[in-house]
Amino acid sequence: MKKRFDPVGFVERHGLVLGAAKGPVPNVAEAIAGEPIRGSWWGHEKGSQIFEALSLIDDSAEILCFRLVGGKITFVHRRLWAALVRLADTIGPERLGAVQQEHTPAGQHRNVVTPFPDWVPAQVRKSAAKLSEADARAQLGPWLRENQAPRRKKH
Repeated sequence: MKKRFDPVGFVERHGLVLGAAKGPVPNVAEAIAGEPIRGSWWGHEKGSQIFEALSLIDDSAEILCFRLVGGKITFVHRRLWAALVRLADTIGPERLGAVQQEHTPAGQHRNVVTPFPDWVPAQVRKSAAKLSEADARAQLGPWLRENQAPRRKKH
């Protein structure tokens, strides 16, 4: 019997994943599909499973969503939040706004963004202050090199 895909466990295992976009970290949609997806995942035969998985991830208190890797929807497990906070100047605070889907009374979905650092719990702030830059980079992995905020020129 094939084991059912655990989307929250997938994010926890990897720490940081894309929702459906292609990039330098795993993505949920292709993990469920078991293959690369051409075009929109909505049209894939496992599109409803992908939607269900993304909804479960979005509802988890252990995971936050950002437009982090390449500006695409990126889910980050709680164990990496301190590393994000420690490297906020490198990543760029605009990419660290926590995105949450809200269902409107009219049945629509809209994204609500909680700006950085408003979403950061006190314990995560304390943990981030204790982390070295090197340790935070090691926790987040190599995708960060390509996804740093542009350096501002000094005048």
